[in-house]
Parts: sequence; C-alpha cells; structure tokens
Amino acid sequence: MQRGDQTVGETGNSLGRTDERLGALMARAATLGGGGAAPVHLWNPPDCGAIPMRIAADGSWHYHGTPIRRERMVRLFASVLRREPDGAFVLVTPVEKVSIEVEDAPFQAVEMVREGEGEDATLVIRTNVGDVVRAGPDHPLRFRIEAENDGLVPYVRVRGGLEARLTRALAMELGEEIAQKDGRYGVFSGGAFFAFPPQTEE
Repeated sequence: MQRGDQTVGETGNSLGRTDERLGALMARAATLGGGGAAPVHLWNPPDCGAIPMRIAADGSWHYHGTPIRRERMVRLFASVLRREPDGAFVLVTPVEKVSIEVEDAPFQAVEMVREGEGEDATLVIRTNVGDVVRAGPDHPLRFRIEAENDGLVPYVRVRGGLEARLTRALAMELGEEIAQKDGRYGVFSGGAFFAFPPQTEE
C-alpha cells in the first residue's frame, strides 16, 4: 500500500482502508473465479446491500474513494461481477450479493486486432481485465453519441450484460474500420454489421 494516497492493495495482504466484509468477499471470489469469470448467472444469493466500491468511467476501480492498484485484485472482483435485469451492478457469490457503483461501462477495451478483410472481417478485442472476445452477434458493438464533443463512443458486450468501453486510442483505431451498408455507416465484424446511430439521436 502506498501510504501517501491510501492506495488499496499494493502489497499482498494490505487492503488499505478495507474491512472484514470486503476481505471475506475477496477470499470467496478467489475460490470461484479461477482463471476467468465465475458462473454468476447460476447463483441467486440474498441481497446484502451496497459496499463503497466504484468503477470509474476510465475503468479504474475504487474502494472507499481510493484506487485499487493491484491488477490481480481488480480481476478477482471482475470475475464475480454481474449486471442485474434492472441495470444494477453487483458482486455475487453463492452466498451473498452486494451492489457497487459503475459510472459507465465496467470494463475498458484496450487492444484490438482485425482478422480478415471487408465484410468478412472480425475484430478481436481484449479488455483491461483479461477477457478476449470476437465482436459479432454474441458480442455486439454499440455506439453512443457523445453530445459534448459530437463524437461516437463505442462499446462491446463482453459477457452477460457487461460491456467494455473502447479507449479513445482504440476508438480512433476502430474509425479505420468504418464501412457503409444500405446507406448507413458502421463496422463489419463477425458476420454482422453494426450501424452508427443517427446523429439526431438524443
């Protein structure tokens, strides 16, 4: 832990301003997530309320307002993250469910590789928590109009209702893949065409 800014989790056992509840949740997540996402869709535990955890718009995780710096810890929590039908984000194990705050998308898309060309192209995308997906019908791309700078913000669905927002650099790279179909601009990937929303959309 870095004492100057109360960074959470710089050492193996230190959790900064943590508490027993978070430590227990982390221990359970460690036994469930393994090398990837846990089967959170199979669990229906009791709702145990909210904890002071937040995923910022830039994809960074915070606890009690302080950043969680350890990548392993972030991936651990990401492995038991689920989005509820009402849009809420929760960390879930077979015995408990706790709500957390997510400012935008919970993940960031940080790397992209194109396989194939033109309409046969597939975009392979890696997230900041280690997921690798191929954009297509099972992992669709979505675009949101950002009125502040009159631009498009791209997202890709990773798993369940969880999305990754493409970083600014990756969004610019995606711009090189823009194509046109039936009078609409968008991107081909995985046998699908993902059209940009009309510029008049709110």
